[in-house]
Amino acid sequence: MTICIIGIDCATQANKVGLARGFVKKNSLIIDKVLKPRSKESVSDIVTNWIIPEIKTLLAIDAPLGWPKSLGEELIHHSAGNSLNTESNRLFRRDTDKFIKEHVGKQSLDVGADRIARTAHAALKILSEVSEDINCEIPLAWNAELNSNISVIEVYPAATLKMCGYRSDGYKKKENIEQRKEILKAISKDVTFNLDTSLMVEDDDVLDAAICVLSGFYFASNQCFEPEDMMLAKKEGWIWVRK
Repeated sequence: MTICIIGIDCATQANKVGLARGFVKKNSLIIDKVLKPRSKESVSDIVTNWIIPEIKTLLAIDAPLGWPKSLGEELIHHSAGNSLNTESNRLFRRDTDKFIKEHVGKQSLDVGADRIARTAHAALKILSEVSEDINCEIPLAWNAELNSNISVIEVYPAATLKMCGYRSDGYKKKENIEQRKEILKAISKDVTFNLDTSLMVEDDDVLDAAICVLSGFYFASNQCFEPEDMMLAKKEGWIWVRK
């Protein structure tokens, strides 16, 4: 079965979003498109145009898709000036963030207390727009069966790189071209690139989008850590990262 995986390195502005598309065929991953939208270009339009209706599609997004359960429970009855009874890490950090720190050694950003919340908001808006464009709900996927024709998972490129044994930091700044070349060479062991790879060397957002696709491949190949508490994960979201 062929699977289309679209990687989205999300941001609050379209011209800071990285996009990549790949296909899983016979247990091999081929990436055929990478792109950086222009400032007024619609991310959801691009994603919609990349979807092939007759092929199962997995969206792999680098952005939180949920908030800590404790945060919602604490704030619903809170009034300004009152103390908070929940310890701050439990309030602002999800179970998956704790898991990633313990098992991967990377600390994902606190969606309850950081600017990443705006990125999460933008990601959910993109999902809503794509869903409306294709007239189809986009549920979260919870196993490699991919029961829906189109579904979505949350991923974390730096965690994927680390679990693969590749460089996972020091590649974000514009001048860090050699570091991005190193990562691109490393992931080329796992990915076939049917395109010009120069944009991934030039732009870390586009490189991250390609790593999002790779993360989706590991999920579809049943190689990722699963939630220990599935009910909590379905409330807060879960970062899927290779074991």
